[in-house]
Amino acid sequence: MARRIAGPTINWAAIAERVPEAQKPNFLAFKAKSDQYLRRMQANPETLPKFDWAYYKKNIPAAGLVDKFQKEFESLKIPYPEDKYTSAVEAQEKEVSVEIKKFVEESNQRIQNHEAELKKIRSLLPFEEMTLEDFADAYPDDALRPLDKPTFWPHTEDVEYTEEELKKLAEE
Repeated sequence: MARRIAGPTINWAAIAERVPEAQKPNFLAFKAKSDQYLRRMQANPETLPKFDWAYYKKNIPAAGLVDKFQKEFESLKIPYPEDKYTSAVEAQEKEVSVEIKKFVEESNQRIQNHEAELKKIRSLLPFEEMTLEDFADAYPDDALRPLDKPTFWPHTEDVEYTEEELKKLAEE
């Protein structure tokens, strides 16, 4: 038999915090339907009312009719569907919780790396106060180095020339 839930086990406030503004009306409609369903379920008794067979035996004149109905009613068994999915959901929850823990650890590591990078950036001179040498020291890969690596305007890789192309240009 299904178990009766005493009250809602859903933390609606925690879910509401994660719902985007555009989805709030859908969320509120879903919550209203869920609350309505819960109220309807709690309005009904947990078990069916018991028949007063003695009352029916006393008031129905046909002999044996109530006994026959009582015997058939008590032998009637309506199978409640077996729960095949809870164990699968719980196993999946355990797998996902391991993945979540791993993701949280990796995220915390990324946060630490980004905070260290932010600390490094904040310790640098502001760009307005930097000289070209300061910029080259801070960002050696991005700095303009005309002697080591000459470039031509507009200084993008797709416009860069190979040594052969440079020789050909010099001959012209």
